[in-house]
Amino acid sequence: MPNDRNLLALRCALVLLLWSQLLRPALAEATPTDKLQVLPGFSAELLYSVPNEQGSWVSITSDPQGRLIVSDQGGKLYRVTPPPGGDATDETKVEPIDLNIGAAQGLLCAFDSLYVVSYGIKSDDLATGFYRVRDTNGDDQYDEVKLLREFEGGGEHGPHAVILSPDGQSLYLCAGNHTTLPELAASRLPQHWQEDQVLPRLPDPAGHANGRMAPGGWICKVDPEGKSFELLSAGYRNEYDIALDPNGELFTYDADMEWDIGLPWYRPTRICHAVSGSEFGWRYGSGKWPEYYPDSVPPVENIGPGSPTGVTFGTGAAFPAKYQHALFVADWSYGMIYAVHLKPDGASFEATKEKFCSAAALPVTDMVINPIDGAMYFLIGGRGAQSGLYRISYVGGESTAPGDYPPPEPVAELRRELEAFHRPGASPDLDDLWEYLSHDDLFVRYAARIALEHQSVDIWASRATDETDPQRTLESITALAHSGKENHQAGAVAALARLDWKKLTTQQRIHLLRNYGLVLCRLGRTTEETKGRIRQLEAYFPTDNQAIDRELATLLVAAESPAATEKTVELLLNPSAAERQIAYAKILSDASVGWTQSLRERYFQWFLEMGGSRGGHTFSDYLLSIRNHAVERLNPEDRKSLTEILNKKVEQTDPYAQLKARPFVNKWKLADLVPEDDVVFENRDLANGKKMFATAACFKCHRIQGEGGSVGPDLTPAGHRFNTHDLLDSILNPSKVISDQYAASIFYMDDGRTVVGRVANLSGHDRMIQSDMTDPGNFTTININQVEATQPSDVSMMPEGLLDNLTQEEILDLVAYLKSTYREKDQ
Repeated sequence: MPNDRNLLALRCALVLLLWSQLLRPALAEATPTDKLQVLPGFSAELLYSVPNEQGSWVSITSDPQGRLIVSDQGGKLYRVTPPPGGDATDETKVEPIDLNIGAAQGLLCAFDSLYVVSYGIKSDDLATGFYRVRDTNGDDQYDEVKLLREFEGGGEHGPHAVILSPDGQSLYLCAGNHTTLPELAASRLPQHWQEDQVLPRLPDPAGHANGRMAPGGWICKVDPEGKSFELLSAGYRNEYDIALDPNGELFTYDADMEWDIGLPWYRPTRICHAVSGSEFGWRYGSGKWPEYYPDSVPPVENIGPGSPTGVTFGTGAAFPAKYQHALFVADWSYGMIYAVHLKPDGASFEATKEKFCSAAALPVTDMVINPIDGAMYFLIGGRGAQSGLYRISYVGGESTAPGDYPPPEPVAELRRELEAFHRPGASPDLDDLWEYLSHDDLFVRYAARIALEHQSVDIWASRATDETDPQRTLESITALAHSGKENHQAGAVAALARLDWKKLTTQQRIHLLRNYGLVLCRLGRTTEETKGRIRQLEAYFPTDNQAIDRELATLLVAAESPAATEKTVELLLNPSAAERQIAYAKILSDASVGWTQSLRERYFQWFLEMGGSRGGHTFSDYLLSIRNHAVERLNPEDRKSLTEILNKKVEQTDPYAQLKARPFVNKWKLADLVPEDDVVFENRDLANGKKMFATAACFKCHRIQGEGGSVGPDLTPAGHRFNTHDLLDSILNPSKVISDQYAASIFYMDDGRTVVGRVANLSGHDRMIQSDMTDPGNFTTININQVEATQPSDVSMMPEGLLDNLTQEEILDLVAYLKSTYREKDQ
């Protein structure tokens, strides 16, 4: 019996042990490395899966010993000692830093200190601010925390990265658009920024950032003690990180407003060259500046929808030279690290992006090149998502010896010389500045104009209004509109009126129109003389250039041009990208003259016909805001006459309804359409080709020449990049070759469901899946813990058969249109 009792007790103990193992929560595990796709020759390691009690890591830097400092998004700092490269036996060592500091979105070891940019931990009374953490007794443990500068405004759009300046004597610090600019000791931007809205803007219907005024997100130079802030660049939405190339050129990766997708003020995530005094034109609601505005700086490259996080140059990496020179940028929502290859283009750069590392769910938060071992270390996590630390090393056969980074181009050196005058009290040679206002390079002209605006307007105002050279007139009147007063309005308008429209380039025409807009916004109450000068532009409207027509329509409506209303209604109703039509609808909502009953009926009928259009989260609400604004401006008599149409409700329809309404023509095959040569594309109807691009709903997903959707590839360069055969093949057989950047995944759920799409956002264990590219704001939410398996989809998210309802002639016109497009350069 005793033996039986012992055996029973042993059995009970084993059962309890088994149950305890079954009931124990599974260990936290980050995305395994076999799910990561990296470029050939590179190897990725998962060094550490962060347990729940250590939070979700979002910021990383290396210390002088090659160890890593990381921060939980809402909690502590940790010091991490990674194992040597190639040593699978050693474990990653993680030590908490036992100080009341954390929630860092920026970390840097410099000046024998750890700098921490924190958005605060309310439970610990940790203020949002810029901190210096030191080891005061040399025991290799941080023991002192000092607040250098408190900031107003925090969260994910709060203060972000801090890096060492090019000369190693100071720091650069950046912040998103919810962070109020601190008191400045100096500014390379003349401090006269305004909203510059010619017509009233619409606030965000969901309330995001409403009332946050210029200059938006900013980058400042800061001394090591945090006492002196100098503004370098501004006008960002939410640039999370910044990086310097070996020549000291500053870059960032700015966020889009994903809720704006499909709207004319949507701006994709973009790589920005943050030159001295640069303004990138973020404004809240519908007020965001288009990139063609000459008083802002254009992006180096538009990436597309996403959530920018960490950026770093490959400087110091044990990588092949091409990747030592690359700018690496992380997209949190789409699980991607891009290698952006920069090529000098005048005084700035052009860029091409390459997928460097990705996975179906890889929310990259930050990354750093560790100078000790030359590897890239990156984090995933954020918003409570499972966090992990990874290392990417080069294991291929190419040389990893340090490569010489190309020196600045002479024109870039000229730009830098002019930037030295971007401060009050500078004394440039005014004649030299004036000559550079007409330089061929946009960035040189910009640098010269900013230097001019730092000079007293009284010195050069009359020179601007007397100028006869077209380019110098345009640049100097921009400066005068920024710096001048009401008494300068007449002279500025007279100078602009002297310019011969027919002799101006496309970019100069845009600049002329922007200057008229700045005069209306800045130089006092608009006179009838100014309105009359603007109305003289009616003769050139429309032009079939979307940027020029948008600005002309805006100005003519602001100047109360009767002729503009009918012309703009015709543009509104012309088949084109929805965002172009919405731009005209918004402009017309402020038109006070030129209406007839027929025009009003056609205008309000357009809102009813927009039911097939989809966009981001606020797309429909913005349309409603535009319509409501137009209705509010109706007098009682007009409102009564439109009662029937105003009482109708917008019905959501199939986005392909217009295409499906056409009769079936043929199940086209490549052999039916590919000509023996390209002669067939001579003298095609390009206007009809563009119409077919809209009819086939291509604009809903693709951008072309700056308009259209952003969830698919930009097709502007497609006609030059692909021959006729490949271009048609990609349309007829979209699943034949699928770009990794736009590939979908198949998620097999434990309840038997199958969800197909791209991960577009995440929060904790939830993943928001974008399943319909024509409805980018509509997500299917899944819990990652309920996913049994994931695999890449071999079916494109672009549907087949889009050309079946088009005739052969219409298809050839469409292809001719694609082959004719190009990205306009400054002319």
